[in-house]
Amino acid sequence: MQNNLNALKDLLHELIIFFRIEGLFAIIHDGNWRAFKTVDGIFTLLMPLAPIIIVAEIFLLIITHQFNRKFYKIPFLIIIINRILEKVLKLSITIFFIALFKDYALFHLSLKWYFIPLGYLIYELNSFIRHYAAHKIRLLWCSHAVHHSATEITSSVTLTTAYLENIYTDIFAASFCTLMGLSPSLFFFVMILDSIWGAFVHVSEKALKNGRLGFLEKLILTPSHHRVHHASNDLYMDTNFCSIINIWDRLFGTYQEEKTYEPVKYGITRPMDANNFWDVYFGEYVALWNDVKNANGINKIKYIFMPPGWHPNGEQQTAAILRQKAINRE
Repeated sequence: MQNNLNALKDLLHELIIFFRIEGLFAIIHDGNWRAFKTVDGIFTLLMPLAPIIIVAEIFLLIITHQFNRKFYKIPFLIIIINRILEKVLKLSITIFFIALFKDYALFHLSLKWYFIPLGYLIYELNSFIRHYAAHKIRLLWCSHAVHHSATEITSSVTLTTAYLENIYTDIFAASFCTLMGLSPSLFFFVMILDSIWGAFVHVSEKALKNGRLGFLEKLILTPSHHRVHHASNDLYMDTNFCSIINIWDRLFGTYQEEKTYEPVKYGITRPMDANNFWDVYFGEYVALWNDVKNANGINKIKYIFMPPGWHPNGEQQTAAILRQKAINRE
């Protein structure tokens, strides 16, 4: 029990550093409550909510004797490595691309309460497009597969991402949302809201078994929906790409409810050691390299840009084909 509490303390410290939330502690310590009326103060208040969800989940699992460190080891190792890379490379990708495209914005949406719903719908569309592409283009999947590597989902998985994916995701999000008119303050505000909900929908089944939210299932993405997204079941693959509002999944035909007769199997379809950092972080690149190396002619290029599971011999095992077969079986 003491070892688990020490582990919780270490994880909490790393999360505080990762989210740069020392500012919140400073405001509380100084009693400067008026700071929360400013834009900066609102951001300072919202940013800790995602790590609070993660820590609350871990604490709940500890006190109910269900905490298993092995399901957090790789996610937090990846979080730490990404944090180190961020410090070393010192990239300000988001700010750069906001400045680059702000003069070409189609609309002008500031951080006003009546713009927030529209701003989030635009941000959600950005998330859907780049998330869909990450599942349909093999090269992008090589990075995104890191996020899908966990064999048991926990809230820490929301931060288990490849650093390279973080870079091109930030580039696309900043460019798309700025061109669509989101001001920097509105962009960062909805991005923080998205990250908070992202931590919640990844919550462990041991902490929130059902994962459904009643009538809200019809309106927003729930933990149950996102567990489907992380599934390797044929019926569930490449579905539920949205983050909070699942309007785009419903519109583009990628919405899928969790079925009681089809328990979720987490992870990816490639045999992988989920407790091996190198296999989790680089395994898909190695698999792609082997396919490209052994292919002939134009097939070398096709392997890079076709969906995962594509083969030139016609024996296709893409998610779309496997899912359609599963639907037909129903």
